[in-house]
Amino acid sequence: MNNHYEYLIIGAGPAGLQMAYCMEQSGHSYLILERGSSAGTFFKKFPRHRKLISINKVYTGHDDAELNLRWDWNSLLSGDEKMLYKQYSKRFFPAADTMIDYLKGFAEHFQLKIKYDVEVSNISKKDQQFRVEDRDGNVYTCLRLIIATGLNRPFVPPIPGIELAENYTEVSVDPDEFTGQRVLIIGKGNSGFETADNITETTATIHLASPHPLRLAWKSHHVGHLRAVNNNLLDTYLLKAQNGLLDAKINSIERTNGKLTVSFSYQRAHGATVEYQYDRIIVCAGFRFDDSIFDESCRPALVIDERFPDQTSEWESTTVKDLFFAGNLMQMRDFKKTASAFIHGFRYNVRALYHILERKYHGKEWPSRSIAATPEAVLDAVLDRLNRSSALWQQTGFICDLVVVSTEDGEARYYEELPVDYVRESDFGQQQHYYLVTLEYGPDYPDYPFDFVRFIGPDEGHLNPQLHPIIRRFNGSTLVAEHHIQEDLEGRWLTDNYILPLRAFFQKQLA
Repeated sequence: MNNHYEYLIIGAGPAGLQMAYCMEQSGHSYLILERGSSAGTFFKKFPRHRKLISINKVYTGHDDAELNLRWDWNSLLSGDEKMLYKQYSKRFFPAADTMIDYLKGFAEHFQLKIKYDVEVSNISKKDQQFRVEDRDGNVYTCLRLIIATGLNRPFVPPIPGIELAENYTEVSVDPDEFTGQRVLIIGKGNSGFETADNITETTATIHLASPHPLRLAWKSHHVGHLRAVNNNLLDTYLLKAQNGLLDAKINSIERTNGKLTVSFSYQRAHGATVEYQYDRIIVCAGFRFDDSIFDESCRPALVIDERFPDQTSEWESTTVKDLFFAGNLMQMRDFKKTASAFIHGFRYNVRALYHILERKYHGKEWPSRSIAATPEAVLDAVLDRLNRSSALWQQTGFICDLVVVSTEDGEARYYEELPVDYVRESDFGQQQHYYLVTLEYGPDYPDYPFDFVRFIGPDEGHLNPQLHPIIRRFNGSTLVAEHHIQEDLEGRWLTDNYILPLRAFFQKQLA
């Protein structure tokens, strides 16, 4: 049996399936290795309380499939109407079990090449080939390896006595088991608040603690920060209903007369120390990348408190050639800034990675189209994308469109959906006349996110804190000019007050 491939993909979650779909279209030799018995194994257990926080807006008022992906955070990219998530659920926040059904359906519909029940035990590299061995002793080899396993190792903070705590991954989800108890949750992310929300009705008291203040998604625009769907406990805290948040370092946990005594040092109270007692403690401190399957011949370097593999702008390991990462591991490049930790962000990253691989190894140029290098033609192309693109909308400031103007033949090429860092670090960024087109938030977003002024002056776009288009002209690495378009409430830049200043910008730059 021939177990050698151009590409091996480890993991049949959303990222692995998205990459396999791309590979399938071009006929590359590939195989996904999946430890579970079906696609989407992660979602069989997580989130623990079985409701996704990724939105599924079915009724948008638009019939443009590309535009509708702005509000569909669960579908993979295929262009097939049958394989949109809305065919599986109409719920705005769908059940996790529906995601399992969707990923199974996607894999089967496109007949993706997947081998299930394969638990990888060791990955090594020799003579420019990766060798992947599973628990049953089977060996697979490949030229390029793509890791799409996600963050799968629970992080346990190094606190004396932490062994007395339970973990989010295993703790009971039956609220009745917490009746009348005082509970400490370590971590103030969505998993912590999801857990708290589940047991609020039955517990006596819930405290959530971490060294750093709570961050709200509606303030940061990062969907991994606390979401409104999980934040009911904030009402009970601020309205004095026994629950509380502690911005504090946990010094120790000890068992005292059948209770768990926890010592805290408040972060912003000159290190003041207090003790509280609890019946149970639950660790909801997130996950880390598990590098234990790699031997020393190809173990990737880790960064950000050893949470992620270090990656180049091509999502390649900085220390292991031909080792790439897909899915929420890609967020290392834009950590807690855009949506790369989630399907509606990394689906575009994965497709971009596929095009990078095509350029790097197979001599295929990034897909593009030719347009006239005239102000009107460039204006029309840019406006069409700004008013329809889902990638620019989801991956703000991280994914861009690229317009390269030829200095010889009066033509331009329009490229869609490239990582901004990749453009700057590749040969694209060496062109003498090119534009990057992005959607971005302004730098001075107000502390209270519902209190801001919508700037209406044609020259005030750069002051706008809300999401708006930015077009930047470069000569090599040098920024030549920059134009901000006013924010639009519905994200549709269709009227003259948006169009005329942009036309003037291109007229000046292309003169």
